[in-house]
Amino acid sequence: MAISNAAPVHGAVALPWDFAALTDSGRVRANNEDAIAFDPALGLAILADGMGGYNGGEVASGMAIALLQASFGRWLAHAGPRAPARAIRRALQAGVDEANDAILEAGVANLQLQGMGTTLVVAAFGPHRVTVGHIGDSRCYRLRDGKLEQLTRDHSLLQEQLDSGAITAEQAAQSPHRNLVTRALGIERHVGLEMHEHNVRPNDLYLLCSDGLSEMVAEGQLFTLLLQDIGLSEKATLLVAIANENGGRDNISVVLARANSSSASDVAA
Repeated sequence: MAISNAAPVHGAVALPWDFAALTDSGRVRANNEDAIAFDPALGLAILADGMGGYNGGEVASGMAIALLQASFGRWLAHAGPRAPARAIRRALQAGVDEANDAILEAGVANLQLQGMGTTLVVAAFGPHRVTVGHIGDSRCYRLRDGKLEQLTRDHSLLQEQLDSGAITAEQAAQSPHRNLVTRALGIERHVGLEMHEHNVRPNDLYLLCSDGLSEMVAEGQLFTLLLQDIGLSEKATLLVAIANENGGRDNISVVLARANSSSASDVAA
């Protein structure tokens, strides 16, 4: 297990958010194709779940994290925490486009990396607003006032079947197609990042996670774990431990962000 904490940008003003993160290979897989990073000074959190033969998944997720930190992170440092929502969306999509092109080109240049890709969930936490973007089935949840809400909708074959009524929720739980995503970074020349803005309230708790957590921990159990009255780092450790206890069939990654009760403002986006 390893905690990933990106170094804050020099001179940046700290935002009213506390962060913790943890990634683990799980009980079945020998290597970890997930990658995570967060920067408290910028209010930036990124999680990627790679896929591909050889070590392609690790390469794709690592590239996605590094390139987004470099491009979008640099933009955030210049624009500041109160940048307009539309500008944040444009900058984030531009960063994702750049990462997508780089991953795609690396796969073309190296036969061992051909076909590699990665899911992505990224969040920019400002003093009054959170911008969340995602590709694939890595998720973002929010715990607010005793209610857990999934803020992202999976880009997956399973989700499409559920939406069309082709299968029931009970059938989905047993489906052999649970891990087939319909959108990923580095697979096609153009990829759409789905983005939404959310207002901030004191004590909001956001969870970014790979499917190694969401597949192993049912939503009811996830809700109970997030409610635990413990620190964020302990909470991240507990989430990963329970996912492993429940089988740990995939790599498990979590990033937690909590709005500081003393400084976050309840202002609509």
